[in-house]
Amino acid sequence: MKLASNIILNTDSYKCSQFRQYPPGTEYVYSYIESRGGAWDRTVFFGLQAFLREYMTTPITQADIDIAEKIITAHGEPFNREGWEYIVKQHGGRLPVEIKALPEGTVIETKNVLVSIVNTDPKCYWLTSYLETALLRAVWYPTTVATNSYHSKKIILRGLEETGDPSLINFKLHDFGARGVSSEESAALGGAAHLVNFMGTDTIAGILAAMEYYDAEVCGFSIPAMEHSTVTSWGRENEAKAYRNMLEVYGKKGALLAAVSDSYDIFNACEKIWGEELLEEVRASGATVVIRPDSGNPAEVVTKCARILDTRFGHTLNDKGYRVLNNVRIIQGDGIDAVSIRGILLSLQMAGYSADNVAFGQGGALLQQVNRDTLKFAMKCSAAYINGEWRDVYKDPVTDTGKRSKRGRLQLIREQGGEFQTVYWSDSQVDRDLLQVVFRDGELLNQTTFDQVRARAAQG
Repeated sequence: MKLASNIILNTDSYKCSQFRQYPPGTEYVYSYIESRGGAWDRTVFFGLQAFLREYMTTPITQADIDIAEKIITAHGEPFNREGWEYIVKQHGGRLPVEIKALPEGTVIETKNVLVSIVNTDPKCYWLTSYLETALLRAVWYPTTVATNSYHSKKIILRGLEETGDPSLINFKLHDFGARGVSSEESAALGGAAHLVNFMGTDTIAGILAAMEYYDAEVCGFSIPAMEHSTVTSWGRENEAKAYRNMLEVYGKKGALLAAVSDSYDIFNACEKIWGEELLEEVRASGATVVIRPDSGNPAEVVTKCARILDTRFGHTLNDKGYRVLNNVRIIQGDGIDAVSIRGILLSLQMAGYSADNVAFGQGGALLQQVNRDTLKFAMKCSAAYINGEWRDVYKDPVTDTGKRSKRGRLQLIREQGGEFQTVYWSDSQVDRDLLQVVFRDGELLNQTTFDQVRARAAQG
């Protein structure tokens, strides 16, 4: 059995008992997903379509039901065989729910509805909440990564606007996170989320996800790069030979190549090896060597490396009066997050160097050092149709007003000033909802492409 391929088992245990817990006369249950605030004031919505394509379009089967019943009952929970068999017999195994969502890539203020879900068959009122575990997980993680990447982009772009060339932004934050996430699927979803904002990545899975779920062409790019083993395997006494080999193999005119240079002494490597022994070879190659520090205080190390390389390779002054190094650049791939990015850019600027000189590689802080509470994501029931009328459903705990949920069926509208607002909706009101139906009764609707996602995110 492929893990999670059976949507009946893609849930939390306690969901299995809840089909008997709703009031008599319940026919429809309406729920929504939102970020309730957290680390940033705006989110970049992304990732739902990937989940819908991967998990929601495959009809459940009698075999799925049999397997699920065996596992769930042995696990100690009741099993709703009648409900699942009804879906197979009456709906051909297609899930009778309607999911509406904000167009992916949209940048939106927190505390707004991003997704809504309601059952379309009154006998399947229990299904809405049953899907919460999988649906919420499908949204919070890629949205949080896309948001993390987006806000880093804003910081870097400001640095480029003040000291350099903003057109370079697409390759200024490189995804190093594939090895630091919990699974290949996390790498794929998180990697694709980063690619919403940037084009540099070493997470191949992210490219594949964008291609598979959003009909992208190859949308992420990288360059030949050294790692510590390809330096240290030559021995300390042959460090220069390791770099020379890299330069000879990949140092073609117009090429970029990255060389981690702190296996022993980053400052000696910049000054004596790259800056003396290999200086003329670098110049003659016509390539740009991107030197990578990988330890120490990021701002201090990057700025010191820039100063050393400047004394060896020289610089030109751009039209904003900042120095741009000749022949070399720097990529900092250790300790990178929004705070250290801002610190590096400020340190370089104070020293008179353009942001053009530096790029950033981000790993765990990009793809893994986030959780559901980073943006306080939640999925809550806000309305139920019981005994012929819609009722508001909400929670309002006295111990935490931040967990107060929204009431009723919801619409997402845009005010004249451009801000989004979530508003109450009833059948008597004009439908102004910006949420689009993306899934109904097993069918995908209003699909989007990766190019469209990127365009929305770029609009901010």
